[in-house]
Amino acid sequence: MARVGFVGLGVMGFPMAGHLVAAGHDVTVYNRTGAKAESWVARHGGRSAATPREVGEASDIVMVCVGNDADVRSVVLGPDGVLAGLAKGTVLVDHTTTSANLAREIGAAAAAAEVGFVDAPVSGGQAGAENGVLTVMCGADDSAVFERAREVITAYSRACELLGSVGSGQLAKMVNQICIAGIVQGLSEGINFAQRAGLDVEQMVGVISQGAAGSWQMVNRSATMAQDKFDFGFAVEWMRKDLGFCLDEARRNGSLLPVTEIVDGYYAEVEAMGGRRWDTSSLIKRLRRD
Repeated sequence: MARVGFVGLGVMGFPMAGHLVAAGHDVTVYNRTGAKAESWVARHGGRSAATPREVGEASDIVMVCVGNDADVRSVVLGPDGVLAGLAKGTVLVDHTTTSANLAREIGAAAAAAEVGFVDAPVSGGQAGAENGVLTVMCGADDSAVFERAREVITAYSRACELLGSVGSGQLAKMVNQICIAGIVQGLSEGINFAQRAGLDVEQMVGVISQGAAGSWQMVNRSATMAQDKFDFGFAVEWMRKDLGFCLDEARRNGSLLPVTEIVDGYYAEVEAMGGRRWDTSSLIKRLRRD
């Protein structure tokens, strides 16, 4: 049992923090919308804090899961931030998907405060968070700090790996999103082609998913894509944020991401169609406009 803090109770953080209570940890939470924190406490127990700093003061390890780089800075840094409340020798874990530069910035601030830091973005979406089976990609400068974090992260993950120094977790998440973007576009084209060709999509997927074309996206999203349903998981606006990190980092390290750049443009078209909050499988919508 550990004293664990959790900052950010959105669609991911709410169930993740709940798994910490189920695992027996003493949990203190903070959310910028206080009513959400009160709802979480009513459902799971634990306690809520008035500021991120108070979460740090009550915890030996704090998890952060918010929206973007600016959100992380707002809850971690400053006089009311988590770092101001954490004691020397404690650990800060950021589950937010951010830029690698921000991870290094937060890592440096934590090191100055003698606090361990792990950048630990997750994959698996809302369903993975609710079922406690997230994949967690980690960066840390000290393997002992990572091991302390992993002991807690196991409450809501099925895989948690240290991939290198601070920032490596965010870089690995970028690779994850690059791969997903290409897969979802290919699946969108395939399903649209199949429907126009008069094939039974369910029957077809049942066959080809057993071969080289098979993927998580095919198994879990093909049926709803065929039915024009896009209220399942990771939103287009979030994917565009992540792909922006990928493209920025590629410009820095000299990588070529031609497919990712194209798919990001396709997602911009989906947003223009009113699909900002549709899930990422909605790429198929732009192929049906005629």
